[in-house]
Amino acid sequence: MSSVRCEGLTKVYPEGGGVRNFTCAIAHGEFFALLGPSGCGKTTTLRLIAGLETPDSGALYFDERTMTGIPPEKRNAAMVFQSYALFPHMDVHDNVAFGLRARGMVKQEIEARVAESLQRVQLDGIQRRRVTELSGGQQQRVALARALAVHPDILLLDEPLSNLDAELRYATRRELSELQKGLNITAVYVTHDQEEALELADRIAILKDGACHQIGTPSEILLKPETDFVKVFLARQRDAVSRIVRDSQA
Repeated sequence: MSSVRCEGLTKVYPEGGGVRNFTCAIAHGEFFALLGPSGCGKTTTLRLIAGLETPDSGALYFDERTMTGIPPEKRNAAMVFQSYALFPHMDVHDNVAFGLRARGMVKQEIEARVAESLQRVQLDGIQRRRVTELSGGQQQRVALARALAVHPDILLLDEPLSNLDAELRYATRRELSELQKGLNITAVYVTHDQEEALELADRIAILKDGACHQIGTPSEILLKPETDFVKVFLARQRDAVSRIVRDSQA
């Protein structure tokens, strides 16, 4: 488990988009969400933290250790992609074991970690099934198990629930929250779903057009929006909260 500190992280693409001057401090064990509309820079920010993109300027620290020039495999951060990025020619076991083998672990330790990770996501017993035979929800759990198997200090999640139907998405995000808190792992979570961010996150960064408009707890950003964009962006959620409060007082 590590803290994460971003200082003025900037990555701008020639064709447009990216993130500018992103600054935040994420505490040990915190569930931190990056929220905003498509193209706002949230996935770019996540990829900068993962080491999959190189910043144009700014600095990134894990536990006060600079990550400048440190490749992704040396950061002990694991990422769950929106597409899951599973290997279709491999079974569940080999997908989960992939990162462990890349790190040169011995077979006995690999087997123990694969079993442990699949049990955590409630998929033990299907190790030899092809991932192409699994449902979308099961594939999402395999991707999460693969990330957890390397015992990361930081778990990075890029809209991991967006491919699930509404009912399964709701159930899975509750399980994800319980798992993150149970492991006490630092998590950075990208989503465009306001309700999802408000339910899962300890704090939320709201982005638009590459700029961060506000960072705060769900209550802070709902009740004390700092910019017009945040006020308008979360208006529907704010109205829903107001209705709940009124109904409870009636």
